Amino acid sequence: MALDFAATYKVLVLGDSNVGKTCIVHRYCDERYYDTYISTIGIDFKQKLINLDGVPIKLQIWDTAGQERFRTLTTAYYRGAMGILLMYDVTSLESFNNLSYWLRNIQENAAPDVVKVLAGNKCECNPPQRAVDKERGEKIAENFDMPFFEVSCKQNINIEEAFLTLARKIREQREHRGENFDDGDRQKGLQDMIKNGPGSNGLGPFTLGSGGEGGRCSC
Repeated sequence: MALDFAATYKVLVLGDSNVGKTCIVHRYCDERYYDTYISTIGIDFKQKLINLDGVPIKLQIWDTAGQERFRTLTTAYYRGAMGILLMYDVTSLESFNNLSYWLRNIQENAAPDVVKVLAGNKCECNPPQRAVDKERGEKIAENFDMPFFEVSCKQNINIEEAFLTLARKIREQREHRGENFDDGDRQKGLQDMIKNGPGSNGLGPFTLGSGGEGGRCSC
């Protein structure tokens, strides 16, 4: 049976390697937590149908590699992105300091009005492990006009809230520009789903796969 929805929102998940990007995508799309991951090589994506205040929306969520050697490749996928979930790890000061790089990269490559949400992962950590206070995340989010959440992939804290906030802000941005949902949007989305593979959460042919260095997810 064909799945009907009003629009497709392309969302990128950005941030340093090992901040939990793959983890948050799997937690949100599959509603599962895996404690072992292999570093993403290039780009991977999943799709999720959501009910956004009574309107069915398809989120196409792109999980991008954070390693420096893949960052040039990652920039190509800014095209058409409507929203960005920018992540850091509250136990890693380096990942927080590197937000300046990612924000500059977004400014240089994304659309000027792209919607951004900031997420500090691993908020369930013990106090001695925390390297970035919540107030620091709130301050940088305020400076760049981004909603802010501290999240936990491990304990499923604020994951859905972060993505729904991003989706709502994308919808507001579209409405502000006068882009209403229409049959063209819906038909294009259905064609994309057919081309990209079975199921709303299936991986499509644009997946470059995963590989490289394995290890336990410390989300």
